[in-house]
Amino acid sequence: MSRAAPTTLSTTQPGRTRPPWGSRLRCAVVLTAAALAGATVTSACTRSDGPTTAALPDGGSALVAQVAEVTDGDTVTLSWPGLPPERARLIGLDTPETVKPNSPVECYGPEASARTKALLPAGTEVLVQRDVEARDRYGRLLVYLWRSSDNMFVNRALLADGYGTVLSIAPNTTRRAQMAEAERSARTAGRGLWGACAAPGGR
Repeated sequence: MSRAAPTTLSTTQPGRTRPPWGSRLRCAVVLTAAALAGATVTSACTRSDGPTTAALPDGGSALVAQVAEVTDGDTVTLSWPGLPPERARLIGLDTPETVKPNSPVECYGPEASARTKALLPAGTEVLVQRDVEARDRYGRLLVYLWRSSDNMFVNRALLADGYGTVLSIAPNTTRRAQMAEAERSARTAGRGLWGACAAPGGR
């Protein structure tokens, strides 16, 4: 059973210093983290200071953001009004490498990057939801993304079309079954890398 996300979030944390921004922007940063955590903010900040939320197609809520840039098939940069951009890693999948330092471009990597860029051009509005852990060891947000215009679940769509393989890392496994089903469908049909590459994902 996965651990539940925290239910409260304070504006200060042990060993952390407040960011050197004005109070309104500091509140927005706190509220962004809180919304991604599904948390209640215990501070003087008000909802008007922070990003907006919206309902997800399958229930629950998510933050509304915009895509600033796509790095590769599974990494994007997100932006909120008045906040610094945040690099974000899509949860539940791994696309072939194209920009990893000291690593060769992998089979179907350019195609995966091109597909994510086509799905999420700069300025695209997206709904952002986190799982249990908010960030990876590189400091990137770990996110599920839906495209606002048509409610496309981007993480799943990339797997279903054969642009990546399942990557399930506990405790962020809430949607693991959806990811596995999408990969299985693509593999059975020989879509994308499953038809183009030998032993995708080391299989």
